[in-house]
Amino acid sequence: MPTKREPTFTSASTVELYRASANDLDVARAAWVSQDAAAHAKEAQEGRVEGLIRFLWRNRHTSPFEHGQFTFVVTTPIFVAREFMRHRTFSFNEISGRYTELPDRFYLPPADRPLRQEGKVGSYRFEPGDEQQVALVRETITESTRCAHAAYRRLLDAGIAREVARDVLPVNLMTSFWATTNPRNLMHFLGLRTAPDALHEIREVASQIEQHFAQQMPITHRVWREDLGARG
Repeated sequence: MPTKREPTFTSASTVELYRASANDLDVARAAWVSQDAAAHAKEAQEGRVEGLIRFLWRNRHTSPFEHGQFTFVVTTPIFVAREFMRHRTFSFNEISGRYTELPDRFYLPPADRPLRQEGKVGSYRFEPGDEQQVALVRETITESTRCAHAAYRRLLDAGIAREVARDVLPVNLMTSFWATTNPRNLMHFLGLRTAPDALHEIREVASQIEQHFAQQMPITHRVWREDLGARG
C-alpha cells in the first residue's frame, strides 16, 4: 500500500543570496575607466565612491552598474515565480517536475493578506477581508490543495510519468529557482516589485532581495532609494 502523504502549508517565501560579485567600489572603478587608464581605475580612492555613484545615478549613466552580479535562490509559490520571470533581464533555472517529484509544500495566504479588490484595473487597490472572507479563503485553498495533492500522489503511485502527474497541481505549489542578474537590472526589478501596488507575495520576495542588495552595495542602495523616494 502506498504511504499516505499530507501536504504542508507555508505563508512565506524565502530568498537566499547564493553568490554576489558586486560592490560599490566596482561601480566607481567601471566609471573611472572611461576617463583614465584601467590601472588608475584599480587604484582609485574609495572616498570618492559615493559622490560618483550619486552623479552616475542622477544623470542616468547606468552602464557602470552592470558589471556586478547577484545570484539568489528563491522559494516561492508558482504564481509568484511566473510573475518574477516576466523580468527577462534575469537568468533562471528552476526545479523541474519532469525530473523529480515536486515538494509536498504549498502556499496558504496569511490571515492579514488583503483579499478584496476595489477600483478599476490600473488604479485598483486591495483591502483586508473580514473574518468570514479570511476563513473562506483559507479553508477553500486548503481543501482544494489537499485534493490536488492527493490526485498527484495517486497518479505517481499508479506509475504515471512525473511530467503528466504534475498537471493536476495548483499554482500555490512552492517552487525553487536560481535567479541571476546585475545591479542595474536588480534595481529596476525592485523599483517595480516593492511598489505599493505590486502583488502582495512578490513584494515579500522583493523585500528580502532588497535586504541582500543593501548589505552588499550600501551606497548604491541608499542613492537608489533616495531617488526612488524623490520621484514619488
